[in-house]
Amino acid sequence: SSCHLPPVTCCPRQQAVKQLKQKFLKALQANDSQEVMQILHTGKLDIDTVLEVEDPSMILASYKQGYWLPGYKLENSWAMGIHVCVMYNAVETALVLLQEGAAVNRMPNGKTPLHVACEVSNGDCVALLLAHGAKVNSLSLSGHTPLHYCITKESVDCAKQLILKGQNGRMYGHNNEEDTPLHTAARFGVPELAALYLIHGASVDAVNSFQETPLMTAAFWAFDTKEQIYSEDHHFVCRLLLDHQADPNLQEEDHKTALHKAAWNCDHVLMEMLLVAGADARAMDINGCAPIQYLLKVTDVRPMAIPELCFQLLLNYNAARIYPPQFHKVLQSCHDFPRVVEILVNSYERLKPTKKWRAAIPDDCYKRHKDFYDSLFAICTNTPRSLFHLTRCAIRAGMGGFCHRRVAQLPLPSPMKNYILLEPEGILY
Repeated sequence: SSCHLPPVTCCPRQQAVKQLKQKFLKALQANDSQEVMQILHTGKLDIDTVLEVEDPSMILASYKQGYWLPGYKLENSWAMGIHVCVMYNAVETALVLLQEGAAVNRMPNGKTPLHVACEVSNGDCVALLLAHGAKVNSLSLSGHTPLHYCITKESVDCAKQLILKGQNGRMYGHNNEEDTPLHTAARFGVPELAALYLIHGASVDAVNSFQETPLMTAAFWAFDTKEQIYSEDHHFVCRLLLDHQADPNLQEEDHKTALHKAAWNCDHVLMEMLLVAGADARAMDINGCAPIQYLLKVTDVRPMAIPELCFQLLLNYNAARIYPPQFHKVLQSCHDFPRVVEILVNSYERLKPTKKWRAAIPDDCYKRHKDFYDSLFAICTNTPRSLFHLTRCAIRAGMGGFCHRRVAQLPLPSPMKNYILLEPEGILY
């Protein structure tokens, strides 16, 4: 005879507890402190009971780096009542819980309430938690301090309180990256946080586990590849770091400098800032590439950039020119940017074309810029270029590569200064 198992039912007591938990959670989310008090005073629910909370943005959750995580997003997290109050900015209810003795430093899903308060930029809750014994340097499961979770302008108030309470702005995260809070402010482009950390003694050239300084971090993230836009806030962070004597010539583990990163982004604003501050335009990465090579690689994939300004800056700040027999590579990557080609060609006294030149320029592109390319092939021959151009080259050579500063001091009219500084004119002669 077949065996009939009785249907599985939740015993009434479990059902009652489940319903009470749901009622408790709703009251916390609604900041209904009276309802919360009533539930606690029934004595049927522990104040630190762990609840399951909807948390698609993972505000309550933090996981150990390097551990397997399911590919999909976990929609729910575990949390205690105090975490829920902080997440929903239920300050009055949080106070009730703390006065009733709620635990303040537990991490049911990898974060303490203080981590959560910083993540949601909730200064009132930070103050409340610190007043009730929250540990200012507690580490989340991923190895981050509360200060690492301050990543917006709105969280500056939280960061101030943490620093006043003794969290060290120099402190590294105990995780794979080992970023300092200053790296985090640089990564997210929050000048107010960067300024706060610098005033409180953060080390301006601290390096993370990739040997990156905050300046390199801000330089890299100043360009939003998805939106293809440049961030003034990141530029402002770089300005602050340089004003605090950040060294623009430090190199990370692949020997890239901040200038390599700015060149990769085709970010002329930042490149100029770094070059004026003394960045070396000839610094080489681990593969022997200088910033000008980085620029060549990305010129045609940065639609919002003004690449000719980037090349002009580098050449006026002592960058080495492209090796002449390799000049066809310039045409391969920059053929749609005649102003770039013009600036580069004008940096040589003379340049002799190879067979590869014409092949590097697609026919439709040649037609689009016919006057320019006709002038290019007309002047790149065996005969010397104009005396005017040769004089420009002689002056540039005499300035030892540092034209930008020195041309400004010459008693010459502006158009002549611009000519010496390779200002493009749209045609070669």
